[in-house]
Amino acid sequence: MSTPILGYAIKHQHVAVAGGADLHVRSLLDKQQFYDPLGEAEAAGISEACWSLFGQVWPSAQKMADLMQDYALDERRVLEIGCGLALASMVIHRRHGDITASDCHPLTEIFLNENTQLNAMPDLKYATGNWGRSNPELGLFDLIIGSDVLYERDQPLALAEFIELHAAPVCEVLIIDPNRGNRSAFNRQMRERGFVQSETLITAPLHDGSAYRGRLLRYLRSATLDR
Repeated sequence: MSTPILGYAIKHQHVAVAGGADLHVRSLLDKQQFYDPLGEAEAAGISEACWSLFGQVWPSAQKMADLMQDYALDERRVLEIGCGLALASMVIHRRHGDITASDCHPLTEIFLNENTQLNAMPDLKYATGNWGRSNPELGLFDLIIGSDVLYERDQPLALAEFIELHAAPVCEVLIIDPNRGNRSAFNRQMRERGFVQSETLITAPLHDGSAYRGRLLRYLRSATLDR
């Protein structure tokens, strides 16, 4: 059942996670929602057509949450880029990983705080991460993750530049991409920045049985490689 909030509507849903408890998620009712009375989203470079995208449960985000359920974190600082509803960040957070969620949408942090409360978690670190702009508060990270972040033609360059600014000298980057057409351009940009790339096909269906096809893109850079 949806509840009107300030000019947009929400819903609550449970998202299954492989090998872990479901996440209780507050999301936007649908992709038709829009509410930007102060022009904050517009100032961040978010169009009306894209405004609602942060608040949806996307298939690739579910796949990243599954992956993070048992991925080796060790003591690494982890950054989720373009986190949206931050499913993967919440999975890492409840594993007590050092995770920072980031996005450029002005409502992302509000939804994140409410969703961590819904799942009885303490506050999760959040910072604005706007590709193509300065984000001095972010710092450097050892593991950077993102899901379905290459859906526009200008994103490979902007995202690679953002990663270069916030990747530690030894860094792993994981991107789950649903076979969008900008993957090759991003691979090229990452190679130019000293990352060695590999791909793994993902064909297993989602937890509700829906078909999924995509790739796990993995990029590694060691201290011995030139940046």
